[in-house]
Amino acid sequence: MSRVKLNAAKSALEKIPKTGPIGLGSGSTVAIFAEELGRLISEGTNDICVVPSSYQAYQLAIKYQIPLTNLDINPELVLTIDGADEVDKNLNLTKGGGGALFQEKVVASASKKLIIIVDESKLVDKLASRFLIPIEILPFSLGVVQKKIESMGIEPIVRQAEKKMGPVVSDNGNFILDLKFPKPIDDPARVAVDLKMISGVVETGLFVGMTDEVHVGKEDKAYVIKK
Repeated sequence: MSRVKLNAAKSALEKIPKTGPIGLGSGSTVAIFAEELGRLISEGTNDICVVPSSYQAYQLAIKYQIPLTNLDINPELVLTIDGADEVDKNLNLTKGGGGALFQEKVVASASKKLIIIVDESKLVDKLASRFLIPIEILPFSLGVVQKKIESMGIEPIVRQAEKKMGPVVSDNGNFILDLKFPKPIDDPARVAVDLKMISGVVETGLFVGMTDEVHVGKEDKAYVIKK
């Protein structure tokens, strides 16, 4: 287990309420967090339940015996713990490397607070510096969306599945396009709106103005960046 990721996970664990529903995100650091959360619940310290944002998060909750709920039962969550592919200086995020960006954004938007756990390699000055920006689209709209994206000077790349022929299919039955920008993004809010306005785009991996805290793991400790 990565000491850096463990420190970030344990730092976020201190923010967990004694009771109430929370959101559980996706990714390798969140997997470590889920294990620690399961241990906390088994000790009887906290009486909480989680809304998973992906099949991976659902399976983690089952594995570590974390009680489950959903947004129909609990449409407002105390907080969500999630990871990120990039975090810029304004705490805007690139998410969706694991293909769960749509459900992750829904769960995050239902939460009073969004806490992100990462290591220092995820910190960037501007988004699209190290990662492509994913968007989830309806399969029917692929050709139209690709053409619109290209007209914006952005290269769309259909994410291909591994050990399966053809594109990646999201938990919602959609395709993922990874967008290669010509340079890092100066105005992620504007870009997010422009992309979302394209017919066929379900959601973008740009999480703008949603993050309250980022817990950054290091080898010996973790530190917190707040909005």
